[in-house]
Amino acid sequence: MTIKSPLLSRPAAVEAGGADAGVAAHYGEPLREQRALAAGTAVVDLSHRGVVTVSGPDRLSWLNTLSSQQLTSLAPGQSTELLLLSVQGRIEFDARVVDDGATTWLIVEAAEAAPLAEWLNKMKFMLRVEIADVSADWAVLGSTHRIPEWEALQAWQDPWPHVGAGGYSYAVVGEDAHPGLERPWFEYLVPADELVATVGDRALAGTMASEALRIAAWRPRWGAETDDKTIPHELDLLRTAVHLAKGCYKGQETIARVHNLGHPPRRLVFLQLDGSQHTLPAAGSEVRAGERKVGAVTSVAQHYEMGPVALAVIKRSVAPDEVLTVVDGDEPYSAAQEVIVAPDAGQVVGRQTGFLRGTR
Repeated sequence: MTIKSPLLSRPAAVEAGGADAGVAAHYGEPLREQRALAAGTAVVDLSHRGVVTVSGPDRLSWLNTLSSQQLTSLAPGQSTELLLLSVQGRIEFDARVVDDGATTWLIVEAAEAAPLAEWLNKMKFMLRVEIADVSADWAVLGSTHRIPEWEALQAWQDPWPHVGAGGYSYAVVGEDAHPGLERPWFEYLVPADELVATVGDRALAGTMASEALRIAAWRPRWGAETDDKTIPHELDLLRTAVHLAKGCYKGQETIARVHNLGHPPRRLVFLQLDGSQHTLPAAGSEVRAGERKVGAVTSVAQHYEMGPVALAVIKRSVAPDEVLTVVDGDEPYSAAQEVIVAPDAGQVVGRQTGFLRGTR
């Protein structure tokens, strides 16, 4: 059952659908809200997010053995990201992680919370850990800036796009040229019954705004860019969510094998869509090269500066200069492809120098 945010009572609030149901898509002026969110003068209500806690003295070492991330030395207040994978290396859960010295907080998509808590409870055996789905008791607020008045709140800082310790970039651009640098991102944990008071009279932006900034930052999202076959390499998630030198965990063999070969079967791309139409294609729309289907749109938005933009997952074999078309029903949209994950290992910055994308 979707719990509706009390902030939907704000004037002109329009509820989002799909994965963001329960919070506002916008408050009447989506592009103005997006500018304000980018500038740090507005925050976004993400109170529909799931929150799972892991407490107990064995929590970090235990999560370390289960996940793709090195967590044993995670300091209080430090943020990271972890993946829980299948034996085949496919992404099952993607969690934002912050520890306060006594409890590890896992911020996830709404659809992940209950199954994640259930799975973790099955895996704890005799270890000194306690797992709880506290989504009903805690809300999340997002911002592109640190907010001094909220310094007492527990906050997760997105490591994207920085390559973490043990991580690896599959992008064709170096870290200093990555568009994700334009989107610092913080998610604040707020007691649910204090959500309205915490926001106060601060300006709000809807999820249409936060999604547009996420897409422009090339930041993948669980449930949008992922499906039941997704491996981390396809989305460039080794940069923030995988530690290549840590000990054994489920899915590690696939991570190592694909990394050593350098050829994930699919790759994430950024699309600049034809802005002449008055509509946007839906997520799930086909991406075609000529008459051949080569992938699908995963996320789409109207960006306040670039116009209609999207993320898509396509076959690795598609040439970087291929002209693509997005087809939604009978409506075609021409799409300029901007490479995120390199189609060939030799093009990854750091493996071979000199391969640079054009000006963004």
